[in-house]
Amino acid sequence: MQQGMSIAFVGVFVVGMLVVALMGYKRTTTLKGFLLGGRAMGPWMSAFAYGTSYFSAVIFIGYAGKTGWQLGLPGTWVGVGNAILGSMLAWMVLARPTRRMTHKFRAGTMPEFFEARYKSRYMKLVSAIIIFVFLVPYSASVYMGLGYLFQVVFPGLDYNLCMIFIAAVTGLYLVLGGYVATAMADFVQGIIMLIGIVIMVVCIVLSPQVGGIGAGAERLAAIDPNLTAVFGGENFGSLISLVLLTSLGTWGLPQMVHKFYAIKNDDAIKKGTVISTVFALVIAASAYFVGAFGRLFYGNQLPEGGYDAVMPGILDMAFSGSTGGLIIFNIILLLVLSASMSTLSSVVLTSSSAVSVDLVKGYIKPDIAKKTSLRLMRILCLAFVLVSLSIAIMRPAIIMTLMSFSWGTVSGAFLGPFAWGLYGRFITRTGAWAGMISGAGVSLLLAVLSGFDAANSPLFGVIAMAAGLIVTPLVSLITKKLPEEHVKAVFAPERDGAEA
Repeated sequence: MQQGMSIAFVGVFVVGMLVVALMGYKRTTTLKGFLLGGRAMGPWMSAFAYGTSYFSAVIFIGYAGKTGWQLGLPGTWVGVGNAILGSMLAWMVLARPTRRMTHKFRAGTMPEFFEARYKSRYMKLVSAIIIFVFLVPYSASVYMGLGYLFQVVFPGLDYNLCMIFIAAVTGLYLVLGGYVATAMADFVQGIIMLIGIVIMVVCIVLSPQVGGIGAGAERLAAIDPNLTAVFGGENFGSLISLVLLTSLGTWGLPQMVHKFYAIKNDDAIKKGTVISTVFALVIAASAYFVGAFGRLFYGNQLPEGGYDAVMPGILDMAFSGSTGGLIIFNIILLLVLSASMSTLSSVVLTSSSAVSVDLVKGYIKPDIAKKTSLRLMRILCLAFVLVSLSIAIMRPAIIMTLMSFSWGTVSGAFLGPFAWGLYGRFITRTGAWAGMISGAGVSLLLAVLSGFDAANSPLFGVIAMAAGLIVTPLVSLITKKLPEEHVKAVFAPERDGAEA
């Protein structure tokens, strides 16, 4: 009965996503339309696209499970930080200048932005390579999270088959509909996420294992007082590292800031800021809050399969056994599936454009025909899905570790040159190069020297981002300035009604 109901729920969901993809297909006749949806996305679709790309199976399965087990209730601060720093502040600081400059530069990707802002084709090339290489493990971590969850839902189904199915659906609706399809799908998926997360919190808190918030907190405190300390007690350092990595890290991730390229106007940005913040607060804080009670379901004994098995097991124990519980379980299944597919589509679109737009069209064959370029983009989307799937099948590390090193390297490389490039007239090409190299270099060096230490991977990411942010302006102060005419053109206000 459980598997039959799950198949029905997933089947309806998949059909709905394919219908959305076909609707988007009619609006993706050009490469820019495929990437940006005509730069006409309203506040709700833009905000939901940002939020659903932000949160995936990585947070619901990997982060909620491990963070909840190690930090307990203080881990909820990570979700609060995601809402305030990763959503509200990111929109307030980055959205308007990002939209303005990318319109002016006619840039559809972050590498195109770097090329135009710093007058450097080589920076476009290097940043495209970084995106394609280091977003692969992030995508793989999402597949892994879904694979673990589907194993619980369909015990007789092979882990690899679960991920292959998810990859096929994601690849199909993305290749057909591009950004328009993903934005429409994100809106639907965002609604499913909001409904699912509220139901999940209520049911987990009221479960016999928890017995309400007060009783659950007392049980956690009896295991370890740090699990209920307001700011984590002895785990304060780990808590801060996670907040900064998962919040400020989004500022330098190309698949996140890409949402600002496509938003319609300044009024949509104002509304989108509020919508995105509320969405992030509900989703992220709730996920970490639920994960905090993981120890109570397992008698303080980490389950077989480690941290990545915690959340799937909690959901199975809490909702199996009754028809009502099975319905709730399947709603939550769609919650995680929705979050993951939206994230995957966003990452795949960003990574594929790094090759199609920034390497092939921008470097190898600038005169490539528009239809050929669009066809290549669709093919690369499928290729990226297959590469990520292959890595996920090998299960190289726990989900949280894969995600941390991926975010740390990509955001470490881009945060300094991108954020400073939006506001700092004095930032030089050499300064941007120094920030990019130092950020990525620090992340990789710390990862290798530590033997890819899972415990410190969030801290390494924070150090890498800080390196890029500090080095970029310092080196710019002592290196050759960009031509004044170029700087004036970059920061000149747009003409009313003009869209470059």
